[in-house]
Amino acid sequence: MRLRVIAVGKIRERYVAAACDDFRTRLAPMLPYDEAEVRAADGSDPKAAMRDEAARILTLLRPHEPMWLLERSGEMIDSPTLARRLDDISNSGVSRLNLVIAGTFGADASLLARATWRWSLSPLTFLHEWARMLVLEQLYRAAKIARNEPYHH
Repeated sequence: MRLRVIAVGKIRERYVAAACDDFRTRLAPMLPYDEAEVRAADGSDPKAAMRDEAARILTLLRPHEPMWLLERSGEMIDSPTLARRLDDISNSGVSRLNLVIAGTFGADASLLARATWRWSLSPLTFLHEWARMLVLEQLYRAAKIARNEPYHH
């Protein structure tokens, strides 16, 4: 199975970009992975921004591909559970799993409806760019767990 992270906007903070690069490098030998960025809307109208960003995201998805949406109201899980979920979906014959990080205003109803699962990193509010870094770190951790390799508890 191949993983693809689809995120709204570019990472601008150097320290976040460096952390993402580090986790991409660590993840690459363990799990096929790629990323797609969609342009963030200008934000003058938050509802329109959410709709526009969702439309751009939805064009990147193939029908019937599972899509996990990072969403504050989603389910919070621990790292071993994430590893098991990724393993289960990989064993189901799925060729690609998409993980979507919506824009700063949140996810439009069309993304909520399309999601096969909603994943919450935390009920806390983070800088938007941190979501991608945290997702990459958790994917790396899940890959280590799946390989029965030591990881930081």
